[in-house]
Parts: sequence; C-alpha cells; structure tokens
Amino acid sequence: MLAAERRDHLLGLLAREGKVVAKDVASDLGISEDSVRRDLRDLAAEGLCQRVYGGALPVSPAVADYAARQSVAPDGKRRVAAVAAALVRPGNALILDGGTTALAVAQALPQDLVCTVITHSPTIAAALLDHPQAELFLLGGRIFKHSAVACGAAAVEAAQNVSADLCLLGVTGVHPEAGLTTADAEEAAMKRALAARAAETYVLASSEKIGTASRFRVLPWEKVSGLITDADPHDALVEQLAAHGVEILAAG
Repeated sequence: MLAAERRDHLLGLLAREGKVVAKDVASDLGISEDSVRRDLRDLAAEGLCQRVYGGALPVSPAVADYAARQSVAPDGKRRVAAVAAALVRPGNALILDGGTTALAVAQALPQDLVCTVITHSPTIAAALLDHPQAELFLLGGRIFKHSAVACGAAAVEAAQNVSADLCLLGVTGVHPEAGLTTADAEEAAMKRALAARAAETYVLASSEKIGTASRFRVLPWEKVSGLITDADPHDALVEQLAAHGVEILAAG
C-alpha cells in the first residue's frame, strides 16, 4: 500500500472509529508498527490527529486561536452556556474560565444576578461590566493571547488564594481515555489551579470537542463533578462516560 493510501486509510479510521490503534493497523495492512507511527507523526505535524500512546485520536477543532474559535459551533456553545448559567445560584461565588464557551456563559447570566465572579480572563470580566449585582475579581498574570487568559506562576498563585462554590471550566478535548485536555501546558496548569479552589467543577464542552484530544491533560474524570454538553446523549462516547460515572448534563 502506497503512503498516500495509508494516509487516507488512517484518516478514514479516525473519522469512522474515533481512534487509530497502531498495532491493529499494522496487523490489518501487513506493515510494521514503525511505519504506522511514522504516518501518524506526519499527520500530527499537519494538525490532522493527536498522537497518544499506542496510536492517535482526532484533533480538537478548538485549538484554533481565540478569534477563529468564536465562529466554531456558536449555537452549541450557547446551549451549553444556558445549562451552565442555570447552575449559578444567587449569592454564589463562581470561578469562570476563559474561552468562547465561557464567554457565552457570561452573556447568559441574568443581569440582576447577585454573585461573585472570579476569572483570569479580561474578556469575561469585560462582558460582565453591565451586570450591576455581580462583583468581579480578575486574576492577573502573563496574558496567553491565544485564549485571552492570564497564565503562569503569578496567575496560579493568585488562584490559590480564592475559593468558590462552582467552577465552570473549558477544555479543548474530551475523551473517555485521554481525559480532559488542552493544547498549552501553562493553560492546563492554570485550569487545574482554578478547579482546585471550587466545591464543584463542571466542564463546558460543545459537541465538536467530544471524542477529541489535545496534548496536555487538564484533569482526570474523578476530579470533576460533571460534563455539560450538547452532544447526543446516545453518542457512544457520551454513553461510555456516563457508564464510568461521569454526570452528564444534556444541553441538546
């Protein structure tokens, strides 16, 4: 089989099955695992898959820059945001992550809601300036422009000195095996620091993120309270997560 044919075969497996297992492909095609790994390395270099131990998973579309992500699944993000905003009770302290889904949450919060919002995103803070009853705390640090959030040691230290009832956390990849992932190591560390300061953490994930992975793990499933998604509840991966004890809040 020619290299171009192997490439198409691997891309087809990712689309149909949601993963590539290198040893299975090698056995099916009668080639070495090294050949499969080289092909996957080439695909990963083109941004077409995320290599993981033993093979590859689909790459998340949410790794694009902030401006580009605003046009990705806006309706799904609004549905997720509506369910997430309903979790915030009057008087709650909320840690709200950055990103386009979190921005939709900020926009979905009632304007007269009495609450405290803690965020490391200047974009989120600006979106809540017209909420007169919301007290805002902006955590500072080096701005990671890709996601328009503060990251790094100063931001993590600031996060360690707050506490909240609820954390609403965004990720780029959601997968039963790979877990909750994002594309930047410092952003992953900041997300962990935020989640650690809340009594409950719910993950925000519109359907295009389900079954995908990025390079850096944010949290294992046992560290979150649940997943808010507009993905089909009968989707095989969503059912797999539910079977593993993950609370699924449907936003369909």
